[in-house]
Amino acid sequence: MAFLSFVALLAIAYLVWRVADMLPDLVYRVSEIQRDIGEIRRQLRDDAREGESPAAASDDGDGDGEQPDS
Repeated sequence: MAFLSFVALLAIAYLVWRVADMLPDLVYRVSEIQRDIGEIRRQLRDDAREGESPAAASDDGDGDGEQPDS
């Protein structure tokens, strides 16, 4: 029984080591996905502003519909 426990402990340690070895790559990929999503959101926001009327496009963006203070 002790031998099986030892083998299970080795297997768990190996799996934890493999996961820890992959973490930097995983963090990098998640950051790249977040960056891509940010670019897509900016493009969608810019495209939506281009489709608006000139008066609405010059709004200050706070949602009150007033022109920005100069």
